[in-house]
Amino acid sequence: MSIAEHASDGGAILIVNFMLEGAITMTTRTRSESKTTTSHNTIRKWAEERGGKPATVIETERKGEPGILRIDFPDFSGEETLEEISWEDFFEKFESSNLAMIYQAETTDGETSRFCKFVNRET
Repeated sequence: MSIAEHASDGGAILIVNFMLEGAITMTTRTRSESKTTTSHNTIRKWAEERGGKPATVIETERKGEPGILRIDFPDFSGEETLEEISWEDFFEKFESSNLAMIYQAETTDGETSRFCKFVNRET
């Protein structure tokens, strides 16, 4: 099921999709389309298509538990600050932290984007 809202001034369109697995995907359509999702399948597929792997910021880990979540991409300059974790651990932390992922499929130039950001679902 989808709900769409369009700004009367010609601005962005917000589309909210309620998925069978209980996840919600929101899309804001502008020149460089950004999307928000809680779908584990969407996040994993998006990351793997770009060579990304689930990771945590090393300095934020506590008692063996993942800290701040990131997607680690090949040739990323912060390779000494991130530690790869399993998708299972990643999504466990993702759910316990009540996160959603904002991401782009393409840049404004039409290139594949690796932009993603993890935010609280309530914001």
